[in-house]
Amino acid sequence: MAPKASPHLIGIFWMLLTGAFFVGVTVVVKHLGSDLPAAESAFLRYAIGLIFIVPLLPAMLKHRPDRTALSLFGLRGLVHSLGVILWFYSMSRIPLAEVTAMNYLAPVYVMIGAALFLGDKLSLRRMMAVGIALIGTLIILRPGFREVSEGHIAMLGTGFLLGSSYLIAKKLTDQVSAGVLVGWLSITVTIGLAPFAWAVWVAPTGRELLWISLVALFATSGHYTMGMAFRAAPISVTQPVTFLQIVWATVIGTLVFGEAADGFVIFGSALIVAAVSYTSWREAVARRAVAAP
Repeated sequence: MAPKASPHLIGIFWMLLTGAFFVGVTVVVKHLGSDLPAAESAFLRYAIGLIFIVPLLPAMLKHRPDRTALSLFGLRGLVHSLGVILWFYSMSRIPLAEVTAMNYLAPVYVMIGAALFLGDKLSLRRMMAVGIALIGTLIILRPGFREVSEGHIAMLGTGFLLGSSYLIAKKLTDQVSAGVLVGWLSITVTIGLAPFAWAVWVAPTGRELLWISLVALFATSGHYTMGMAFRAAPISVTQPVTFLQIVWATVIGTLVFGEAADGFVIFGSALIVAAVSYTSWREAVARRAVAAP
């Protein structure tokens, strides 16, 4: 009888798959370029992705949100919509590796926001993590040594907006399941993006619709495998694996899109991931110590 795989190894496997799916999303969006406006590309990605939430509809109808929850769903949809538009815009302006690296800032925004708005304690460990992450960001951007483009500024906004979206989701997790959260996010973001897409609408070709359908499939699969990774192993085990995304993005950016590999971007993102991973690990250890008695 074959030995049973360790839960940690299973979690790492699911997170490796998650990274592959999310890198796939960025590669396809990068390939599409700026032929379609950012708002329209984002809208089509979510509109096509609605097909994947059909299995969630019974749970969503069973657990109808109250007025407060409905307001939070709407607010999250608006914030997430703006963040997604900025992300699609950045993808057409800056190298693949830099977009991937700056995505790592979202957990840092969540850490700060949780302390400011949700009453979480901003311990010395967390403050050090935030400081190291900011140093990593400065290494990536290198202001004064090179031009900080509109794409970089858009990615800073993306991190802030998506971090805010995750904070609202954290607030809602006490009331609804993860599946219901994903379902409402898909619906509200599609609605939120519709007016922005309408304002800049360009008739998409069949080829563009096919590529964006692939984006929707990759993104949905990535969220599913991420959930499987978190279920199988502690976040302190799975979080460091996300750093491989910057390695894959750098290799693909160099080989496929002819983008020069940038050691500063890899080093800066390593600092950000190390700070977040160390904090996650230490807090997991602390929780186990409290639960042990």
